[in-house]
Amino acid sequence: MSLVAEAPGSAESWTRAMALKLIQRLKLLGQTGRQLHPPVGLSCFSRLLGGKSVGQPFCVACLWRSGGRCCIQRKLQFDCGKMGLSTVVRDLPFTTGSVGLHRDSVPRFRLTQLHQPTDNEVQAFQERLASCSSSRQVLRLLHTVEIMSDTMAAAALHRVADLEQDGRSLKDPTVLEKDTIRALCFQLEQDSGRLTAAGLISALLACTRLYLDPWSTLMVRLVSESQERLDRGQMSVGQLCTLGQAMLVLEGPGCGMLEQVMEQIQKQEPVQWVLADLIAVYRLLQDGVGVGGQYQGLLNAMHTHAVSVTSRMDPTAVSGLFGALVKLNQNQAMPLVISLCKQAVRHVPHFSDEELTVVLGALMHFGHSDHYFVGVLERHVPTMTFTSHPETVTKVMQYFGRRNILSLPVFDAVAESFVYRADEYTTSQVARQIMPFGKLGYLPPNAGEVFRKVEAILHTRFSHFRPRTLLNLLHSCILVERFPVNFVSKVFSSFFLQQLQEQGVGIDRLTLAQLTQLYVTMKLECPFYEGPKLLSSYRVKSFLMPGRSLETPVDRHLYNYVKNGLVQLLGGRSYFASKVLTPYCYTLDVEIKLNEEGFVLSAGHNDDVYKRIALCIDGQKRFTTNKRQLLGKEAIKQRHLRLLGYEVVQIPYYELEKLPNKTQVVEYLHQKIFPHSYRLSW
Repeated sequence: MSLVAEAPGSAESWTRAMALKLIQRLKLLGQTGRQLHPPVGLSCFSRLLGGKSVGQPFCVACLWRSGGRCCIQRKLQFDCGKMGLSTVVRDLPFTTGSVGLHRDSVPRFRLTQLHQPTDNEVQAFQERLASCSSSRQVLRLLHTVEIMSDTMAAAALHRVADLEQDGRSLKDPTVLEKDTIRALCFQLEQDSGRLTAAGLISALLACTRLYLDPWSTLMVRLVSESQERLDRGQMSVGQLCTLGQAMLVLEGPGCGMLEQVMEQIQKQEPVQWVLADLIAVYRLLQDGVGVGGQYQGLLNAMHTHAVSVTSRMDPTAVSGLFGALVKLNQNQAMPLVISLCKQAVRHVPHFSDEELTVVLGALMHFGHSDHYFVGVLERHVPTMTFTSHPETVTKVMQYFGRRNILSLPVFDAVAESFVYRADEYTTSQVARQIMPFGKLGYLPPNAGEVFRKVEAILHTRFSHFRPRTLLNLLHSCILVERFPVNFVSKVFSSFFLQQLQEQGVGIDRLTLAQLTQLYVTMKLECPFYEGPKLLSSYRVKSFLMPGRSLETPVDRHLYNYVKNGLVQLLGGRSYFASKVLTPYCYTLDVEIKLNEEGFVLSAGHNDDVYKRIALCIDGQKRFTTNKRQLLGKEAIKQRHLRLLGYEVVQIPYYELEKLPNKTQVVEYLHQKIFPHSYRLSW
């Protein structure tokens, strides 16, 4: 059965009938939560009933006759915020007797339900549609099709939206004025009552993505028809989700129609859903319905089911589900996160840049890493650093830096690409790619080229950096002995310090600590620096702070192990001090004082001190997770302590773990602290 337009002779009667039908449905539309705007809506209906322009062509958007003016740019205020929705169709020359406009120059669409296209025809159409790289190509494709299903028509509108969407508007709004689009929309409008549920809902969503006027006749018919289908309770989960997405755009998360959608979704058990439906519900909840802790019971059931079907998820599904878990703040869903990470291992080479960025961001959010996932990244990242999106490369470095994973293949590949691509990076991306080098205390083989590039960017784009981003970058440089002497004077200036101020709360302690360590570095390692000093009011007294800190607290278990050995080695607890704060803000795990003759002094003795020994009891948290390399903040601490005159003795966890008893611990400490003296027995 072909769904075509009515005969030309019925133009006036058809118009009046449609006006009456629209008025009757106003009450039904009110259930969606929309407030009718009388100046817009009632004026349209009054024109419909006026009868002064019989036989004149009318606009699909608002049924305005061509003798007047069409509503072109209409802004509406929704509960969820302002969004520009516009119909740029102007004075459509449709007649009520034909879909075609200029004789045979316009396609004559027939949305068929009786003679559906074959699966091969649909697949061929979808493949050709996906290959279109511009809306003009989509229109050319539609010119070659005379009979199509309603879902094919909706897919064409979606493809146009994919190609034309630019934020909250269309790149080329005139695309909606094209005869092909107008003819297609006109046919959807006429046959709204005869569309399949899938075609109807998909067409409605496509229209919202094209920012059509919500009060256009096409949109009113599609919404009211969707409400009628929803009331029947016969929609599938996937169709309900598509309808929910459309109503989110039109009304926001508080509309009654959306609540009805969620009620019907909750009546079905997630375990009975196919994978596509499961992903669709996650996406609907993520887009605003489930934010704020709503539908947590439904989410818990979905998480349980998702774990069982993770192995069947493709890259898009894995990335989409990771993004939903982050947006919905599902920190308790760690079994699902772990399962998704295992599946992600298979898909790393096949993720798009955007998908890989989402996956890495989610793993950082949940604080999870997997040995196999890291391994496949180490093989894949060196192949994509020169071609992938800058944000994707940046997210890779953030992931390794956040998880304290020092991967030489990844860091070296990123360092090499940085030299050639940094000019196209934003200042934030520049800083976020360099910071992991400082955090993990690693210099790549081409370190000279890398930091010359950083210096060149600072010279040309210094004013473009946000203050905290700039401070993070400069602080990362000093951790690996790259000293930004030419820029420190600007950082210590009163103007820059004022920029660092947060509204009403001042500068946080971590930022003050970074400024202080930058100042200490200038004094200890750059004595030739003669620029302004950091004001004392911006300095901290200790780098060891609760939460994020420039020092890692000593491991209590290891400390007690060493303390008991020192008591036996030195002959008493009074011969060493713990947690000693130095004048330069560093905290010593253990300090031992010696006189000129090499004898140990009591901890409280401050006269005749010839040598000070600083014991650094380095637990696992002071090293990278996969290598025995000190973190940058621990390396700079030991470097500065040596410059301050301390003899630094490092006692790493991996050496202590090999000692089976106290006797060997004491012997080990003696060899470490007094390698050239005999041990005395007490």
